[in-house]
Amino acid sequence: MTTGITRTHALELLHQHLQTPGMIKHSLASEAVMRALARHLGEDEDQWGMAGLLHDIDAEATANDMAAHTHQAIRLLEQEGVDPLIIDAIAMHNAEAHQKERSTRFHHALAAGETITGLITATALVYPDQKIASVKPKSVRKRIKEKAFAAGANRATIAECELIGFALPDFCDLCLAAMQDIAHELGL
Repeated sequence: MTTGITRTHALELLHQHLQTPGMIKHSLASEAVMRALARHLGEDEDQWGMAGLLHDIDAEATANDMAAHTHQAIRLLEQEGVDPLIIDAIAMHNAEAHQKERSTRFHHALAAGETITGLITATALVYPDQKIASVKPKSVRKRIKEKAFAAGANRATIAECELIGFALPDFCDLCLAAMQDIAHELGL
């Protein structure tokens, strides 16, 4: 299946629209997680990875206004010829802005996958060396139960992993491993 855009061009767009290094790193982490999920579930790795990479491309332009977030992304990505399934998944990671509910495995995977990246990053940052390589899977599983820790990482959204066939502990482990594989790109 095609994504409608090369990864090189997607990265160029990402750097044009996102200036904050943390947002770029979040996008790369989300791509890695989505690729790992696609491999595990037998889905199109390039398609799912591209959704992870581009899902927040309008976050800075919309100043994280959740009512506006993804609307600009949709227009931009349609103009760039991105696969409509990718655009749909990106829209639905912020389903509330579109007054719809997530309904596909792709929708749930992107929502859960991009959300857990923040929790995993926060977990790494509380380690003395602040390195993701030091993070143990049980630490992520423990932190997910602490609602005050990385409070912005919506636990109900992360729990949507169960709708795609993952037990929460297994999901945590797979996502951590995916992020550890690109630790150098994340600066963690």
